[in-house]
Amino acid sequence: MRFNILALAGAGCSVDLLTLPVGKGQKIEGVRIIRVGNPFRVQNIPIGPSLHKAVFDLLILAKGVQLVLRNRYDVIHGIEETGIIAIMLSRLSGARAIFEKHSDPGSYRNGFFRNLILTVYRWVETLSVRYADAVICTGKGLVRQARRVGAGTPVYHIFDIPSSLVDARAKNIARLRNLLRRGEDEVLLTYVGSFAAYQGLELLLAAIPLVVARCPQARFLIIGGSRSEIADCRQRLREKGVDLAVSFLGKRAPDRLPNYLAASDILLSTRLSGVNTPLKLLDYLKAGRSIVATDVEANRLILDEETAQFAAPDAQALARAMITLIEDGGRRERFGAAGRKLYESRYTFREYARRLAVCYASLPDQTGGDHGSIAR
Repeated sequence: MRFNILALAGAGCSVDLLTLPVGKGQKIEGVRIIRVGNPFRVQNIPIGPSLHKAVFDLLILAKGVQLVLRNRYDVIHGIEETGIIAIMLSRLSGARAIFEKHSDPGSYRNGFFRNLILTVYRWVETLSVRYADAVICTGKGLVRQARRVGAGTPVYHIFDIPSSLVDARAKNIARLRNLLRRGEDEVLLTYVGSFAAYQGLELLLAAIPLVVARCPQARFLIIGGSRSEIADCRQRLREKGVDLAVSFLGKRAPDRLPNYLAASDILLSTRLSGVNTPLKLLDYLKAGRSIVATDVEANRLILDEETAQFAAPDAQALARAMITLIEDGGRRERFGAAGRKLYESRYTFREYARRLAVCYASLPDQTGGDHGSIAR
């Protein structure tokens, strides 16, 4: 969402961002940030559909109606579940609607209630694809999903880019390596992401004892998770006798993340399911560090044998892949260099902005309004 805004504002568009009541604001010329109320007083909203999100979406819809009655918009751009809201508001105002699809709903299945919500969401997503004037998908797998139900709606593949435009700095990298390592020979293996089942953290926790038994110099860093999730993982590792080999760093802001990744030796993507590209892979490529990835469709969307050490999604295979890179520094360097080259050739903000401009330029003649709008 942030990069959409930066690209549109950079192209001279005036943007109203209607969004959730959490997060830090950023002043961008030509952009007005409008947040809905926070009846739950929540500080964090988990990834994926939820009851809280459903209520916030109703608030976004109500506020959106107010906005389109007061302003004339050329385009209303809805991301994920707000895609259907963008379409409804576009019909009310005469604007064009873009639906942006970031995820595969099947990835979030976990329990009866959530699965029921996801069934409804998949139906709503299908309507969003069919009735939008254009659809943006962030991965090739998502493009295939959209085209299967799109009935001729134009679908654009506008890939994700790293979560921060900030580059790691040498002095910060050196400071973090000194802080995070207990000895000069330690090899830092870093996982970034949520603790959702599809991310494969359970698989990583099962593989860690196998790696430590062979390579005591391995030190694992886990970035993400809530306090309760971290406490549970710590207890399980303590029971296996490997808790001292793992540091839980909690969540880190996107602009701080590049230094942590560049300070690492091996970066881990243990994804188990889904057809959308894991955003962290783009941060990994930018960092120029070696990657161990489970051999699943999501990771294969942008990685290959030149940019990653693949492993079957089981603990034994994952452990072997990590051990291979721990013991082979030259291999780590080759993977890291290839990944950085791939990032520089394809996954930059400049290319992202160019593709977004192509999508907007392709929309049918607009209403002559003076604003663009993004709902989230």
